[in-house]
Amino acid sequence: MTKTEPDLMAASLQRFGLERDRMRAALASDAGISATDLDALEHLEADGQLTQRQLGDRLSLTSGAVTMLVDRLEQAGWVRRRPHPSDRRYVLVELSGQALDRTPAHLTAYHARIRAIAGQVPAAHRDAIRSFLQAAADAASAAATEMRS
Repeated sequence: MTKTEPDLMAASLQRFGLERDRMRAALASDAGISATDLDALEHLEADGQLTQRQLGDRLSLTSGAVTMLVDRLEQAGWVRRRPHPSDRRYVLVELSGQALDRTPAHLTAYHARIRAIAGQVPAAHRDAIRSFLQAAADAASAAATEMRS
C-alpha cells in the first residue's frame, strides 16, 4: 500500500510523539519523579502558574489526586503554592526557583537542538508548520476531552 503525503506526515508526528515520550520517561526517571509529576511540571513551565483545579483538569486527575501530586512536588522542592491574588478560595501552583535551577543539562541541550532545528525551517514554511502543529495539538485536546466524557 502506497502511503499518501498526509499519511507520511501523520506517521512522522506519531514517531516524534513516541520518541519524545521515550525522552520524557528517561527525564522523569533521572529526576526521580513519575511521568504524571513531569507532566505537571511541563504544564506549569508552558502555562505559568495554575490553580490546582486547572492543573487537575490538564492532567485528568481528581481533586484529591492533584492535591497529593502538588504536596509531593512541593515537598521535593519542584513547586510552591501561593494564595490567589483575587480569590481566596483558590491556591496557585507555580514552579519554584529551585525547579528552574534543577533543569538537567540533557534537557537544556534537547531544547537547544529543537530551537536549532526550528531555525533551519525556511521562513516561508513556518506559518504552515505552526498551523499544522497547533491543529494537531487541538485535535489531541479534543480527543482527550471526548474520552473523558
